[in-house]
Amino acid sequence: MGDWGFLEKLLDQVQEHSTLVGKIWLTVLFIFRILILGLAGESVWGDEQSDFQCNTAQPGCTNVCYDKAFPISHVRYWVLQFLFVSTPTLVYLGHVIYLSRREERLRQKEGELRALLDKDPSVEQALAGVVRQMAKISVAEDGHMRIQGPLMCTYMISVICKSVLEAGFLYGQWRLYGWTMEPVYVCQRSPCPHPVDCFISRPTEKTIFIIFMQVVGVISLLLNLLELVYLLCRCFIQGLRAQQGQNARPHQDTTSGPQADRVFYLPMGKEPASEPWNWANLTTQENLASSPPPFLDQYPQSSQKSPSSLRSNTYKKQYL
Repeated sequence: MGDWGFLEKLLDQVQEHSTLVGKIWLTVLFIFRILILGLAGESVWGDEQSDFQCNTAQPGCTNVCYDKAFPISHVRYWVLQFLFVSTPTLVYLGHVIYLSRREERLRQKEGELRALLDKDPSVEQALAGVVRQMAKISVAEDGHMRIQGPLMCTYMISVICKSVLEAGFLYGQWRLYGWTMEPVYVCQRSPCPHPVDCFISRPTEKTIFIIFMQVVGVISLLLNLLELVYLLCRCFIQGLRAQQGQNARPHQDTTSGPQADRVFYLPMGKEPASEPWNWANLTTQENLASSPPPFLDQYPQSSQKSPSSLRSNTYKKQYL
């Protein structure tokens, strides 16, 4: 089996831009699938063809019986499964790298436009467009990409593809081999002259290994489904928050607009006639009565005299 180092390096980069469930899925893929297959797969299935013996001396009968019993080796089948299941994740990694490179180019362009802004104010509109494009990419402060917008769509599609491929490979393995490895395989195929009994080496050990790989595959499928549910709930919550924000803005505009135009008038009651007046403050009181406060500028005009002027005339008559 080939070296898995290159694939592990690529998937390790994906782990930095995945959700918590996605990181658990990658850990299961690394440790319980790729690592176990690399350490024990070759030793368990290394003798499957050399120790596959049939009770016949017919030339070519053993080979055709082995081909019928094992259309594809278990180890090669699992290698194909891991590669196909990892492909959507690698496509998502390509999208992340593309957005990162694009964000770097936009930052460089933003710096150039800000340098030209003092000399040429006409580049302000282009600078605003660059800022809007950078806001759509949404890079976090630690350098990781936020899973939202187009990146969220790519991530959800990758999870759906992984789930479909995982389920398809599990079903295919069950159809090809089942869950157990029988010690005796009865073969009836040309050029065998009659039904031939073929014997498989270490069937119990291979059965245990098959069950283990199938169980880990089911766990990986469940993790993909759990991550898909988590992403759908996250999108639903983000949609509700965005809708609440849009509904709150018109409500604030309708409440703040009319209130800003309202003019509040202070109640002016009648002063008691028996109140003593100070002759020294008569001029100050007349000035205050003749000049209303600033917030009374929009008081409706009328042909009648204001109450303050009537009071001041009445007070003058009393003093006279």
